[in-house]
Amino acid sequence: MKTLKDVRHGHTVRVVRVHGEGAIRRHIMDMGITRGTEITVRKTAPLGDPMELTLRGYELSLRKADAEMIEVE
Repeated sequence: MKTLKDVRHGHTVRVVRVHGEGAIRRHIMDMGITRGTEITVRKTAPLGDPMELTLRGYELSLRKADAEMIEVE
């Protein structure tokens, strides 16, 4: 299983599934990260956390712990 955490900057992927439960999963989905969404990894912070993403026409910073719950292809 490939997750968003594994994607290098400059690459675009499509969301397959959002794992997790409860409030955390709901929070990720409320940010617009749902099945079928295309996400481009713009850059990663120097120490690796957080990641800067572009999706649905806006930019989003996401912690790697949260990115690990997002399955992509």
